[in-house]
Amino acid sequence: MLSRAQSQDVDAVWIGRDLGYRGGRRTGLALTDDIHIVRHADRWGISADRPTIGSAVSERTAAVIWSMLERIEAGIFLWNVFPLHPHDMGSPFTNRQHNVRERRAGEEVLGRLIQLLKPRRIVAIGNDAAMAVARLESLVPIVSVRHPSYGGQRQFMDQISEMYSIIPTQQVGLF
Repeated sequence: MLSRAQSQDVDAVWIGRDLGYRGGRRTGLALTDDIHIVRHADRWGISADRPTIGSAVSERTAAVIWSMLERIEAGIFLWNVFPLHPHDMGSPFTNRQHNVRERRAGEEVLGRLIQLLKPRRIVAIGNDAAMAVARLESLVPIVSVRHPSYGGQRQFMDQISEMYSIIPTQQVGLF
């Protein structure tokens, strides 16, 4: 995906906080769960099979993110401040916020990713992502949007709809 994105026009890098146990821990991809992994690969013209066995697991944030991405044709690369799944010791089915050391390592990788992809803008999804990208020395404009979890779904969808000039759809039925 990275090499494909590097050779294409990248409108934005959408940045979340870190991989969750129901989404990115299973797929290895930011803001992407089992349900959306094939669509994610298709956006970059590559093929991918779901890397997990059993029933596909959906993740709330990924569902909202992808409900918008499916309506946007622009090149959008998905990433996280910390690109791995931080969890409680011995409990991989938990989520915890990354620590300072992990954040610093993630920010270093993020800075290099932005240099490599040269996006026109960065979309920081949520306060944690916004604080991290604000620390980067980047000449790329940063747009902060509400994280879609914990009551932020409607505001996130409205902000993305406005940013990409898409007509908002009825938001009932996602959750």
